[in-house]
Amino acid sequence: MTTLLDARLHATVSGTVQGVGFRYSTLDAARRLGLTGWVRNLRSGEVEVVAEGKRVILEQFREYLEKGPIGARVTGVDATWETPTGEYRSFSVTG
Repeated sequence: MTTLLDARLHATVSGTVQGVGFRYSTLDAARRLGLTGWVRNLRSGEVEVVAEGKRVILEQFREYLEKGPIGARVTGVDATWETPTGEYRSFSVTG
């Protein structure tokens, strides 16, 4: 499975992103794109996301994070690209 991965996106999304279905819509988007990883709310009011997959697909996923679901108001996405570990088997909501 690791051979299919060439990138890892670690992002913190800020704005009105809690209480608007952001985590579950992110879960749906990630699963549709075939990504693995997780999404969770932070105490700061932000949402943190780690996703692994093909870089070109993760770029599409990042575009989704910049918009979010209806009701969300994203003001920023702080994203870094990392080396994938292949540790995830699926995408899930944590925390």
